[in-house]
Amino acid sequence: MVPVLAVSAALLAATAEGALAASFGVSANSFTVSGRSFQISADTLAGTDFVQYGVVDQGRSGSYPEALSGINSADLYDLCQSVVQDLPFVGPVTLRLTSGTAGPPAHADRLVVDAHDLRGDAVFHHIDIGQDASTVSGVPGVQGSPGGFGEQAATIRIDHLRQQTRSVSAATFRLPGLHLSVTSGDRSCF
Repeated sequence: MVPVLAVSAALLAATAEGALAASFGVSANSFTVSGRSFQISADTLAGTDFVQYGVVDQGRSGSYPEALSGINSADLYDLCQSVVQDLPFVGPVTLRLTSGTAGPPAHADRLVVDAHDLRGDAVFHHIDIGQDASTVSGVPGVQGSPGGFGEQAATIRIDHLRQQTRSVSAATFRLPGLHLSVTSGDRSCF
């Protein structure tokens, strides 16, 4: 397992047990999350100026510890995003979005993802692990709380990306070949 993923998993476990709540910041997102988890997958995510630290997303019915990952410039090849919701009298319904499946990849500027589960094969270049979260500088305006655990890298590449998240934001998100579908049943990305 890549060290950063192991550290992220340990941070989430410690937060769930209440051991690290004081070192987590409030999410950089300026909205109340629904609390519903959704999936994002990509064959490859390639980005520059990566930062990561722990946050707590606020929802109407609770708080959610997450690992905030910020990437200043990100390309996502064969992007898929899905959420399944049970509807009365209908059952499970999947809203699914795909982009970058043929031709140019999906692209995001100042991408911020608050994830509680991330899997893939990752490579980081020029990574600093254990940096004070308030001093990370890869993504303008995206910094953690003073004394919080953080990390940053010059570049990131994740192949076979699979993540569960509650929020995603970006300054710009280009989605070439966008396809949005709503179908009955569970048609999750993975």
